Amino acid sequence: MGASDSKLVFKKGIFRLSEERHIPADDAYWTSFWELPESSEDIFSLFSPSDVRRTRDNALENLETLILAVTSRLFNLRHHPSFPDPEFAPERDALNCIRVLARVLPFLYEKESLQDWEERFFWGQRRRRTRMSSIASEVLFDGVQDVQPRAPVEEFEEVRPLAEELIDTLIDLLFFSDLTVPKQPQGRPKVSYAIWQSGVGCNASIPTTKEHESNRCEILRLLLTLAGQSMYMTPSLLPQKGTRALTHICTCPDKQVVLSVLCSLLNTTLKYNPASWRVPYNTLVFKDPKQILITYTLQFLLVTLLYPIPEQPGVPTPKNFYRHFLGRLHRPQDFQFIVDGMTRILNQPLQANGSYIPGSQQSLRFAPEIIMLFWEITQCNKRFRSFIIDTERAHDFVILILFYALEYKGDASKQGVVRMCAFLLQTLSVEKNFGVNLNKTFEAQDTLPPAIRIVGFRGTYADFLIQSIYNLITKSQGTLTAIYPALLAVINNVSAYLEGLSKPTCLKLMQLFNSMSSPSFLLANETNHDLLRSLLEAMNAVVEHQYQSELRTRTGVYVGRVLSVLTNVFAENPEFVFAVVKNRKKFEALRSFTLESGQEEIERRNRQRKEQSAGQDALESNSTRSSVDSLRSPTVSHPRTPTLGDVAEEDGTFAIGDDEDDSDGEERPTPAASSPSENPSRASSVAGQAEDEVPRQLRGMTEKARGKMPAGVPVFSRQNSTTSLSSPTSSSLPQFGGFEPSAHWIESWLPELPLHTILTLIQQLTALIPRQTLVSEMATPAALRSIQEVKLVGVDPSPIRVQSFEWSQLALGWYESLLWGFIFASEMQVAKGTVGIWNATSIKLFRVQETAPQGPSLTSPRGAVDAVGSNIVSRIGAMNPRSAPGTAPSGGS
Repeated sequence: MGASDSKLVFKKGIFRLSEERHIPADDAYWTSFWELPESSEDIFSLFSPSDVRRTRDNALENLETLILAVTSRLFNLRHHPSFPDPEFAPERDALNCIRVLARVLPFLYEKESLQDWEERFFWGQRRRRTRMSSIASEVLFDGVQDVQPRAPVEEFEEVRPLAEELIDTLIDLLFFSDLTVPKQPQGRPKVSYAIWQSGVGCNASIPTTKEHESNRCEILRLLLTLAGQSMYMTPSLLPQKGTRALTHICTCPDKQVVLSVLCSLLNTTLKYNPASWRVPYNTLVFKDPKQILITYTLQFLLVTLLYPIPEQPGVPTPKNFYRHFLGRLHRPQDFQFIVDGMTRILNQPLQANGSYIPGSQQSLRFAPEIIMLFWEITQCNKRFRSFIIDTERAHDFVILILFYALEYKGDASKQGVVRMCAFLLQTLSVEKNFGVNLNKTFEAQDTLPPAIRIVGFRGTYADFLIQSIYNLITKSQGTLTAIYPALLAVINNVSAYLEGLSKPTCLKLMQLFNSMSSPSFLLANETNHDLLRSLLEAMNAVVEHQYQSELRTRTGVYVGRVLSVLTNVFAENPEFVFAVVKNRKKFEALRSFTLESGQEEIERRNRQRKEQSAGQDALESNSTRSSVDSLRSPTVSHPRTPTLGDVAEEDGTFAIGDDEDDSDGEERPTPAASSPSENPSRASSVAGQAEDEVPRQLRGMTEKARGKMPAGVPVFSRQNSTTSLSSPTSSSLPQFGGFEPSAHWIESWLPELPLHTILTLIQQLTALIPRQTLVSEMATPAALRSIQEVKLVGVDPSPIRVQSFEWSQLALGWYESLLWGFIFASEMQVAKGTVGIWNATSIKLFRVQETAPQGPSLTSPRGAVDAVGSNIVSRIGAMNPRSAPGTAPSGGS
């Protein structure tokens, strides 16, 4: 269809679809949909969104007939003995049928009132005329009459639902002779489930051509369109309801089919190496067919792996076999192939950072999807997780994950990627060997790009991880409050295994503690104290679990609980112990924290700010500042122990995690959940409120631990009386997002803060370290030696608990919306212009922000031929014979 006249003919046929009701199914008109178009762009530009909607709303029966016609043609071609044959069974016909379906389906999915119709039409049982009935009705020879009566023939038979047959046909076409794989010898089956590329499950690649790869793209695109029904559900509904198409794909019982699809997608994706044969800049100028194929293989792979099969009451939930078989991989060479492929793609931005070519990182848009793939494999395959940790390849991934988190932390459109990075680190950190291996010295820091480099860094991977987490928290302007629990859980999970923490790392931990223990932070909302508690548990673990050999028997059993425990616990982390003792006033003051003292400290700081005309405290959000200024507290007498009001807060740290700060501009829920369990779980339970995503992993100090408090140390202050609850002070408390702190609320969590270990440490070491040393900026060698030689009494190591990332319905909804957001944005890039599958449809899973169209540029050049061709297509596509002169065509609803 090269001439504009032919395009006009096809466009007029499109109008007939919506204007003429009940077009007969045997009308030759239907053949024009697979015979006339010559490309995907022909169909997507001439069959406009308004055309599809108009037909859907005014002549749905014609849309039904169109779908039945193109699917029937596709099924017949798949079973034709000569397909693909240019004369008898053209490949062009099959591709055009696929393109028409990809154009029409999203507009059916977007209309909620068509859900029942869609269920009946695509998934209901069908009756089809039998082959024998068709033959019996044919007249083979004119003028010949049957002299004997024929036996009655069953005219119709029950067949599979239309959508099932369509999906199975598309999967077969991915491995069809001379369409997507090499031509099979005569007599061999047309469909051969041969893995496309070498790698997992296959040692040799099959020959391929550009035409084969292009056809794979078309088929995968329609499979993604069928699965893309997910985008027309809300994040809360999607995990519960799911999509029938994905359920059918992922529960396929044929092992050979699943493994062939899985390995083909995985190997094709991970064999891609753009840096090996091209300058990165070239990909900005030319559309790379290989890259388009990788886009669709990676996306369809993730769609199948991530999909949680919806639970049906009273019916066992079937397995997602794609996820199941990925979890069954076990050969080291397969793991090595996967690791090398992912590292090669993720490393590209780090290498491109050294390039002087502007925009050279633009071509590396697979990174978020590869991070998602890495997270999926670490979750479902324990052997892979052990492989990357035991071979220390996990170190490479930690650096890469931190790079992307820090690189994207200031980009509002990439906040989902940053959150995923935090949850991925949390998933890795539950493994003991991961924490142990972090003690290896990190020597390649100077080779890192500026976004992740720490000036003057010297230390271990653990030091680098903790300092990077500190930078994420303190330099994110309060936009990452949703992942504070996950980031602290990472520190908590590895803290029991850390040795030789450097001085800068210890200072960062103390700065986090000073900020999180400040009244302005603790009173900001009802969950901030959980963050403080998590940090305290991490500090306790550093102290309690780095014991010398004398603490254990040769069998590894603790023996120090028979009498009082005399242990050398500080040999591995003297700098950390010094930092704790140096900040002793802050820890001691926390014991006597009350609502009144907190208010008093906030008011004191407000007065100080006004007097000094200083800038606003970065620890307080905008809503907090305006409320805190109006606080009025009565003077309260305090015990002799220090209070938080006696210890100056530090400015310039990070923004308070108000409830309102959790939003990054997206309306979907975000999981920040972490709960105490030994193994990450993907089991989903219905979560009715967003509060279910607040971390529940934090533990309190037991009664036994409180009973071991050092002698002479007063118990936690409970001086707030009933009268103070009704005082003007209480009534004037700031309400942050509907939260109003109270004395009763403080009493509910303050006694449970795990301060016993730290306070015992401070009490026994304060006398050993000279006062002038504690005042100085750094510890003297003598002070560090005395710390290493001290014997601490009365501290037992607590059992090591991990804070695993736990899935919930809301978390799954967020995760799927993140993936489909990647797919939607990627399709906009691959199919620039009018040919995007989901362009101009009503997406519900995430919010689509429209941007102004861009003209020709160096990265998107357009010549005269392109401009003229696009002009013709746009003018014909916008034609509407029924529109009055001077009026715009109707766009449909």
